Amino acid sequence: MTEIRDSVLRVLHAAKDAAALIAKADASRKNAALLAMGKGLREGAGRLKEENRKDMEAGKARGLSEAMLDRLLLTDARILQMAEGIDIVATLPDPVGEVLGMGRRPNGLWVGRMRIPLGVIGIIYESRPNVTADAAALCVKSGNAVILRGGSEAIHSNIAIARILKEALSANGLPADAVAIIERTDREAIDVMLAAEEYIDLIIPRGGEGLIRSVAEKSRIPVIKHYKGVCHIYVDEGADIPQAIPICVNAKVQRPGVCNAMETLLVHEKAAPEFLPAAAAELTKRGVELRGCPATVALVPGTRPASEEDWGAEYLDLILAVKVVASMEEAMEHIRRYGSLHTEAILTRDHARAMRFVREVDSSLVLVNASTRFNDGFQLGLGAEIGISTTKIHAFGPMGLTELTTTKFIAFGDGQVRE
Repeated sequence: MTEIRDSVLRVLHAAKDAAALIAKADASRKNAALLAMGKGLREGAGRLKEENRKDMEAGKARGLSEAMLDRLLLTDARILQMAEGIDIVATLPDPVGEVLGMGRRPNGLWVGRMRIPLGVIGIIYESRPNVTADAAALCVKSGNAVILRGGSEAIHSNIAIARILKEALSANGLPADAVAIIERTDREAIDVMLAAEEYIDLIIPRGGEGLIRSVAEKSRIPVIKHYKGVCHIYVDEGADIPQAIPICVNAKVQRPGVCNAMETLLVHEKAAPEFLPAAAAELTKRGVELRGCPATVALVPGTRPASEEDWGAEYLDLILAVKVVASMEEAMEHIRRYGSLHTEAILTRDHARAMRFVREVDSSLVLVNASTRFNDGFQLGLGAEIGISTTKIHAFGPMGLTELTTTKFIAFGDGQVRE
């Protein structure tokens, strides 16, 4: 354990020193480094695929599922996508140094805030090698150092990607240790990170609910997290049914295994007789299993009766819980009780009811007449994201560049002294 602790602390110490340097880097230098990162990934595709092959062979030997192996796989197209993602980050406005809300106090003092990096961000993640590139790019652009600790199943791929990114930083006069990677796969390495509050300012876990809960329970450092995405769509009385059906199909079917897919459909009892049979036909045609309340079962024969566990379930699969409600108030209460603060939508033609739903429903994104699948940093105009937060301190929703910064107060005087 001492050897593991010492090796991890060396990485953390170097990242802390690098954070002080990259925080001062100007946008042009950071952008040049990012473009070099993207170029390095393109040119190093052969090396990346060779290292990834080692992970794939080991994963098959360990009996990883086909879904896990697919997340792990690096192809030419996926490497190009990683590189293009970094190129996009280079084009985004640099939030560091932005001055907000300057105002004059009665004594003549000018007071405002300046946006600054958070410092050192630890990313603990599973499976997907692309997270290595995405997280590094966002942290570099926002002036932070990042410490990457990926899963053992992707260790060769992650190390290879990180080395290319570090080379690009050095070549552009930025500290290579601003992108640090924990090369040890021992679980003890994570424990050392989570206790190192003197080195790391924020922890962001990315992966399944088990990983995130474990990190949150052990960490002495603030954690940005979301445990799961139990996302709802509420079809209101008088909703535009021809519009509502494709929205619901998209929210459930387009990518059922992601956190912003709809898991529960709530339908007003006055809309249900027309909406539910038609929507169920489209959903079941696409392989969706429906689990419904008694009213749903009566309207859609063949629906499996829902249990209490279904209302709070994150299926990540072609399964949908359906409930008929007597009012919008009942729908909002259901969301409050079973939701996960992730994403909710109302489908309605009534503006006042839509605005009430937006005000009163407590989730990181609340939509009107649109699919839950839009809770994504790129889709919401952030350019890219490092994850979705369902905590409220200090970010709520997709975390882009701005969410990887904080603000400090600044004040300009002309000889003022406090009386």
